[in-house]
Amino acid sequence: MKKTFKLSHEKIKTPRLVEAIKHEVSKYIKRERRRALPEGEDYWDFDCRYGVDDASSKAIHLSEINKCISQAESQQLESFYLEVMVKPCRRKNPAQEE
Repeated sequence: MKKTFKLSHEKIKTPRLVEAIKHEVSKYIKRERRRALPEGEDYWDFDCRYGVDDASSKAIHLSEINKCISQAESQQLESFYLEVMVKPCRRKNPAQEE
């Protein structure tokens, strides 16, 4: 998901809009985690980026998404950019490496 979210709407108040954005992002993450994994992979990992726009976005951890969205609301930004890209990963087991 690569998307620029607007925090202003003529009829919807900002706090309600922020909750809708958080819900949309969490729904996307849940949907991606339900997908079937490729052969040999253990879990889905997410690469996340957040910023005022695409060019100034910085990498963030998945658990920081809601905090960044709330921060955009408190800074009264007109819009912000959020990118959540999914990738399959394999856990490293030290017992298997020996």
